[in-house]
Amino acid sequence: MQVTNDLSYGMGGLAQKLDVYLPEGASRAVFVYFHGGGLERGDKSGAKVFAPDLTDHGVAVISANYRMYPEAQYPQFIEDAAQAVAWAHRYARESLGCDQLYVGGSSAGGYLSMMLCFDGRYLADVGLDNSAIRGYFHDAGQPTAHFAVLKHRGVDPRRVIVDETSPLYYVGLEKEYPPMRFIVSDNDMKNRYEQTELMLSTLTHFEYQGFDRVVMHGKHCAYVGRLDENGESVMGRMILDFLERVQA
Repeated sequence: MQVTNDLSYGMGGLAQKLDVYLPEGASRAVFVYFHGGGLERGDKSGAKVFAPDLTDHGVAVISANYRMYPEAQYPQFIEDAAQAVAWAHRYARESLGCDQLYVGGSSAGGYLSMMLCFDGRYLADVGLDNSAIRGYFHDAGQPTAHFAVLKHRGVDPRRVIVDETSPLYYVGLEKEYPPMRFIVSDNDMKNRYEQTELMLSTLTHFEYQGFDRVVMHGKHCAYVGRLDENGESVMGRMILDFLERVQA
């Protein structure tokens, strides 16, 4: 595996940098990952655990930072995510000769991947749309208004609000979406499992297909840094399984 750290995709300093993990041979796909941390903390280095499992199977990993509260304001973190995807799209085609681009994230990163998927304005602003994305991996993201967005607006973060800041608000506006995988835990943070079920139910209500759900046992995102009995990344295995399903 070849690793290059702290490449800039914008002018926002460390908050707009990304790390690239490349296979030793050709890359058959590129997976863009956004870390969790409640839109207030976290770092792109979280991909270190599962990146080797993906690169061993010919999948390049691009893990991006983004601006966060309190320095950032809504929707700057979503705009950053779109810029990182645009950078990855160019890099995949021009440097790797690869057109298989996937986007995903965990927790707050899953919120970002859902906002890119369902609110088309952010990709459009960087010259892309969902036709450039082969699939989305939404891991434990909040489909309603994110609790950090509510908190920084002075609203009780426990409230369940569906407005322009929530991925769920936009479901039904597009004729179709790329394939998607949703991950959630049976003992996730309060109300996250139920909100994920609402997202899936809404997609079904609009008769969308091409998405699936994986329910993990344990707490919120506890599997992201976990290795299985064979020493392989649990998260990496789920990502690879999804890519193989899409490419089959």
